[in-house]
Amino acid sequence: MKLYDDPVAPTPRRVRMFLAEKGLDIPKVTVTIGKGEHKSPDYRAKVASGRIPALELDDGTVICESVAICRYLEGIQPEPNLMGRDPKEAAVIEMWQRRIEWELLLPMASVFRHSHPKMAALEDQCPEFAGKQKPVAEKRLRQLDRDLGERPFIAGDRFTIADITAFTTVEFFCRYGGVPLPEDHANTRRWLEEIRARPSAKA
Repeated sequence: MKLYDDPVAPTPRRVRMFLAEKGLDIPKVTVTIGKGEHKSPDYRAKVASGRIPALELDDGTVICESVAICRYLEGIQPEPNLMGRDPKEAAVIEMWQRRIEWELLLPMASVFRHSHPKMAALEDQCPEFAGKQKPVAEKRLRQLDRDLGERPFIAGDRFTIADITAFTTVEFFCRYGGVPLPEDHANTRRWLEEIRARPSAKA
């Protein structure tokens, strides 16, 4: 196997953290989104969608989409479990995973993609859209803080893939994406510090 990876973008970091939590170390091929390398003919011949990350299996199969990659990794390395030990827990984790993706990651990414100067070469930017999405992201950040006041982790009482998705989203977009984390979000800040202390956060 080998992983096509960008060391800066948040979505590839999700897979690197998942790999680290599993104790898996596989070869990585750097494809830098900021340089447009994901659009090169050579990469598109391998990964038609141009998505990063992508996992190439030994038989030549290419799996795109970070959660699909993580599901494959969970299948070949079941422990430590990050996606659910039984149908009920798996469904709850998936529910929170999807909520974080659609309600937090998507608006935060939209603000970044349509307002950050470095994205101008990669996006047909619409600053008005960024302006509309910023309050949506801020509202969802407030909800995240309330949720983390009720339980220690995103999906319950233990660390899961939902925490990886939320962590990589907040770490990147609150720092670089124009949607800063408010100082009074104490529950989120407590959770961030706990995740930062995990070895996988260095991935």
